[in-house]
Amino acid sequence: MSSPILPSLPDFSAGRVLIVGDVMLDRYWHGSTTRISPEAPVPVVKVEGDEYRAGGAGNVALNAASLGAGAELVGLVGRDEAARLLRERLETGGVACRLLEAPEHPTITKLRIISRHQQLIRLDFEDSFAVLESAGIEQAFAEAVGTAGAVVLSDYGKGTLAQIGSLIRVAREHKVPVVVDPKGMDFGRYCGATVITPNQAEFEAVVGHCADEAALRGRGEALREALDLEALLITRSERGVTLLQKGREPLDLPTRARDVFDVTGAGDTVVAVLGAGLACGLSLPEATALANVAAGVVVGKLGTATVSRAELQDALASTH
Repeated sequence: MSSPILPSLPDFSAGRVLIVGDVMLDRYWHGSTTRISPEAPVPVVKVEGDEYRAGGAGNVALNAASLGAGAELVGLVGRDEAARLLRERLETGGVACRLLEAPEHPTITKLRIISRHQQLIRLDFEDSFAVLESAGIEQAFAEAVGTAGAVVLSDYGKGTLAQIGSLIRVAREHKVPVVVDPKGMDFGRYCGATVITPNQAEFEAVVGHCADEAALRGRGEALREALDLEALLITRSERGVTLLQKGREPLDLPTRARDVFDVTGAGDTVVAVLGAGLACGLSLPEATALANVAAGVVVGKLGTATVSRAELQDALASTH
């Protein structure tokens, strides 16, 4: 099926999105390198800049807020400098934070050492939050979901969403649509969500390799039905996206990217715009069309990034 007419931008300020998931700090140390270490065959980097951004569910929340939507974030952090930097960046970006402290755990941090625009190494600081007996996520979610127009559950497999099934049930009891960015092989955890958004590699890891479009659609529809989803949205890189919706013909939308520099965080943008669109009353096909355009903008930027309302408006105008 061909693309629907892309809608004009809704009044995002009328929508409120509740984001729950794995929050992390993306940190970048930039510096020059002119020599090899005498201690080991590795370059010596003289660190000259320290940059940090909100990653994971934090990037989803910033994407929603940058559109003008109300964005509230529930997640887990440690009691450390990374948590302070993360909260500061999120609040500066207009996100209402409900970050719960787990003092025995570090805030999830990905530190990248970059020289001459090349990443030399990445250092990960993390300890799964899934081992916590009670992190308070369910209570914080229950307190916030009643006023949300949509929920986005951003799963990076770090343990924040260990009880994701109960979150989905509570949201559906409140008749709030649930968008899930999935992780891992057990998609059964997301049963009952409104829509899940795996990329094609994640999708095929669960259902098996799809040799052609018929196989992809057939297995996608079977998965959608098995998980009791209203829709399944498969993001397919240069091939755009495919939306499989209950009782409707498949919807294929071509990629909108002009230049592709970095696909990091593109999935965050997709679920953020999808959630914001649904919160504003758009249909799933309309919200998907906007999310596809937004992803085309954000892959033209380096690192985890957001798309503004103005950028989305410009991109939308150019597609016409």
